[in-house]
Amino acid sequence: MFQLSVADGIATLMLDRAPVNAMNDAWVAGFHATLDGLGKRDDWSVLHLRSAHKVFSAGADLAQMRERFTPEGLEPQLVSIRDYQKLFARIEELPAVTLAEINGTALGGGFELTLACDLRIAAHEARVGLPEVRLGLLPGAGGTQRLTRLCGRPTALRLILGAETLDGAAAERHGLVQWSAPAAELAARARDIAARYAALPPHAARAAKACIAMALDPDSDGFAAEIDHTRGLLQSAPTRTLVGEFLTRSQR
Repeated sequence: MFQLSVADGIATLMLDRAPVNAMNDAWVAGFHATLDGLGKRDDWSVLHLRSAHKVFSAGADLAQMRERFTPEGLEPQLVSIRDYQKLFARIEELPAVTLAEINGTALGGGFELTLACDLRIAAHEARVGLPEVRLGLLPGAGGTQRLTRLCGRPTALRLILGAETLDGAAAERHGLVQWSAPAAELAARARDIAARYAALPPHAARAAKACIAMALDPDSDGFAAEIDHTRGLLQSAPTRTLVGEFLTRSQR
């Protein structure tokens, strides 16, 4: 279901569950196992999610949904949705930079997976969205929360209540993804983006990401966190080397 490779500070995780990378309980467990393995390594600072198929992910596995579309299957289905929430929260909380390369359709849970990533690039030809309301459901694996935080209440209301899907270029205009590119150029653009972030000091990126996360938490003091993290960075050998070299160059 997954192919993992690590090189040059980038952990590339290929979604490979033919034909549409549908998500079920085994898929969630496999993703957790992959993250467990990555957590034991220190040779990567960027997680790059890609698809081995024309579709990034069509969302929930319909076979599993059919099995649980009974009164008896209600609670197991809710447990599965909660498990999706936990997995996506784990991805969102990774200290590493995360990038989703959306080469094709990413709907429902598939798009919710990308929303848990820090960065997203989509092919112009891709289709993204949360169309669950069309089926009398809602995007319950974090979609209502993350999409609203990402693009604001008015746009979230439009897209979720209208069960609307967008192509990659429109998704960029609405702030759902940071970049879009023609499908033929997508892989190269995504590799360049991943390499650019992997080249930055990972300890500084981790600290900045932690502070950014606090900006949306009214119970957190992000300003105090900036001071605490800055203190730690200024005391670290890598930062002292980088800043020292910068100050030396500026005197020339």
